[in-house]
Amino acid sequence: MTHLIPVTALLFFQDVSASAPPPVSNGNDIMVMLRNSGPVAMAVLGALLFGSLFSWAIILGKWGSFKRARGQSRRFLRAFRKATRLQEIATVSEQFKPSPLVNVFDEVYETYRRQTGGYGPPRNITALERAAQTASSESLTAMEQRLTWLASIGAISPFVGLFGTVMGIVKAFVGLGTEGTATLRAVAPGVAEALITTAAGLLVAIPAVIAYNQFTASCRDFAARMDDFARELLNSMEEAALGPNQDPGEAGRGLHK
Repeated sequence: MTHLIPVTALLFFQDVSASAPPPVSNGNDIMVMLRNSGPVAMAVLGALLFGSLFSWAIILGKWGSFKRARGQSRRFLRAFRKATRLQEIATVSEQFKPSPLVNVFDEVYETYRRQTGGYGPPRNITALERAAQTASSESLTAMEQRLTWLASIGAISPFVGLFGTVMGIVKAFVGLGTEGTATLRAVAPGVAEALITTAAGLLVAIPAVIAYNQFTASCRDFAARMDDFARELLNSMEEAALGPNQDPGEAGRGLHK
C-alpha cells in the first residue's frame, strides 16, 4: 500500500504537466505576423513607415529651429535694451539671425534708413509699422513651413491603418470561406493584419498630431513676441524723435526712461 502512494503521486504530476498549457512565447511574435502578412498589409505598413519617418524628420528639425529661435530672441532683446544707438544693434544683428525678432528690426531699420539716411526723426511712422507687420508675417510664414505636413499625416494615418484593417477582415472572411469552418487557423492571419495596421496607423498619427499642436502654439507665441517687439521698437523711435536734441538713431535710450 505504501508503495502505491509514490506511484500515484507520480501519475498525478504527470497528468498535471501533460495538461498544463505550453509556455508563452516571449519571442518575435510580431515579426512572425509581419512575415505572414499579405501584400496589401505590407503596402499599408510601408506607407505608414514612410509617413512616420517624414513626420519625425519634420518634428526634429522644427524642434531644433524653434529652440534656437527662443534662445537667440532672449539674447537679442537683452542686447537691444542695453544698446544706446540703433546702429549698434544693426551691426551685430547677424549674430542673432535665428531669431525672428531680428527680421523685424532689420526691416524697420532699413525702412528708416531709406527715409532719413540713418539720421534725424522718422518721416513716416506708418511706413515703419507696415514694414514691421510685413517682416512679422514673413517670419511667421517661414516658421510655419512644413507644419501642414504634420497635420496631414496626423489626419490621414488612421484612415490608412483603417484601410489595412478592412482588408485584414476581408482576408479573414476569405479564410473562413476557404476552410469551410470557423476555426482560429482560418481567421488568424486576417485578424493579425487588421490589428497590426490599426496599431501602426495610431503610432504614426499620435506623435504627428501632438507635435503639430505644440508647434502651432509656439508659432502663436512668436507672433505675439514679434508684435510686442515691433511696438517697443517703434515707441522708442517716436520717443527719441520727440525728445529734445535727440536722434532716433539713439532710440535704444528711450526704452530706459
